[in-house]
Amino acid sequence: MRPNAMSRALVTATAVLGLTAGGLGGVSFAATVPIARQQQSTASEIAPLAVVNLGLTTAEAKKVQCFLEYGWDYNGAIDGALGTESWKAMQRYLTRWGYEGEIDGIVGPGTVMALQRVLARAWDYTGPIDGIPGAGTKAAFKRFAETADVYC
Repeated sequence: MRPNAMSRALVTATAVLGLTAGGLGGVSFAATVPIARQQQSTASEIAPLAVVNLGLTTAEAKKVQCFLEYGWDYNGAIDGALGTESWKAMQRYLTRWGYEGEIDGIVGPGTVMALQRVLARAWDYTGPIDGIPGAGTKAAFKRFAETADVYC
């Protein structure tokens, strides 16, 4: 192969690879845009919701949501998935029991510690107030949920 023909073949191969990869030095191929959009929407459709039921079944979590709707400004669906809005309402409730963090719906150590304090008062939680939602915390939270059914 002559040097000039070899150079053209190399440039052509580089351009094809660049276009296949989605761009060559800022130049993009129009067919890659719908693919990128399709992948983005697919990813958002299958992304998991931020749900933290702490061991509760869907039925038990619905009871907690009824409790939160009754007096703690929860306006979301009673769907048994304790997501961000459910936990924001729970944090509002927990402010009565020492929760001093931001009402952000994140189930962090501060939220769990305040929940453990509540559970220790009336739902037989005897473990440490350590912000770790272990088996004892989850069992007491189940007892809490069972008593919350009066709000449904």
